[in-house]
Amino acid sequence: MFIEPHFNQSRGGWIEIICGCMFSGKTEELIRRLNRATIARQKVEIFKPAVDQRYHEEDVVSHNATSIRSTPVHNAEEILLLSADSNIIGIDEAQFFDESIVEVCNTLANQGKRVVIAGLDMDYQENPFGVMPKLLAIAEFITKVHAICMVCGSVASYSYRLVASEEKVLLGEADEYEARCRKCFQEGLEVQDKATR
Repeated sequence: MFIEPHFNQSRGGWIEIICGCMFSGKTEELIRRLNRATIARQKVEIFKPAVDQRYHEEDVVSHNATSIRSTPVHNAEEILLLSADSNIIGIDEAQFFDESIVEVCNTLANQGKRVVIAGLDMDYQENPFGVMPKLLAIAEFITKVHAICMVCGSVASYSYRLVASEEKVLLGEADEYEARCRKCFQEGLEVQDKATR
């Protein structure tokens, strides 16, 4: 369980990452942390990539419909411009940003800001997803959350793609993906492999 450190801007900033597979509660945990900061009267600003409009054009929304106001941005540099007056910055779906998000997050933390990031650690092929490995490397705090395997009910860490598409980025919900444990994920890949032969 993550114990939130006491935020004191005079002590400097840091980076927190919440990562895991689809349906593991990453966005829900991000929203929980940012709501707590808002209750504590911190100046909070939340961002998400403009490409993610699955549930709402602007708000960050979890799969279970918990939401929080956010600002969609087209690139990471916009976050620097729009967060000047805030001391806590939330970023959802970080895997969809390009490499510049790493420098942006470092800059914000070096300015004494608390940066809370949520993102997928692996893609549907079980490869590290985009810039997430670099963000994980520079973070002070990392929380890996898990889902429940939709096949057997075990702890799930993998995002299994249900549809036939080789696009790396396929924004989806429960009809395109399901959470799976390692064993059920591997078994699914074997079935897919046999179907394509």
